[in-house]
Amino acid sequence: MAPEYGRFGIISAKSDVFSFGVLLLEIVTGRKNISYGSPEHVENLLSYVWKYWKKKRILKLIDPVLRDGGVKEAMTQCIHIGLLCVAENAVDRPTMAAVGLILDGHTQSLPPPSQPAFLMHISGSTPPGTSMVDQPAVLSVNEVSLTEPYGR
Repeated sequence: MAPEYGRFGIISAKSDVFSFGVLLLEIVTGRKNISYGSPEHVENLLSYVWKYWKKKRILKLIDPVLRDGGVKEAMTQCIHIGLLCVAENAVDRPTMAAVGLILDGHTQSLPPPSQPAFLMHISGSTPPGTSMVDQPAVLSVNEVSLTEPYGR
């Protein structure tokens, strides 16, 4: 989910670009965009890819099934494109038309990616020293969560 949608409910063509970037990174790495690790150190796909990108260990990111196919340069370019698509700021993301041109080979050089939008810690969601399990849940009689019918 694009950060501007998650935070403010704003959806645009750049939200689709963000989703495409996540999908591209999932395909190339062979990993899902879920959180990994211990509660003290949570890492999602975007933080994982960014960490290896910054260390210049890009080939380590490629799914071993794809790595053996002799297309390392194309996979590296896909990771670069994926990172451009998941930039924190929507204006830093390319358009889908530009992504199509890049994938077709019409662009020789790509700008360096900026830090992707990833959430490492949700401050204020739970008091320090507690977990979501410790929080009382508001459930209906049949133990299904309730949804408030108010628009944004």
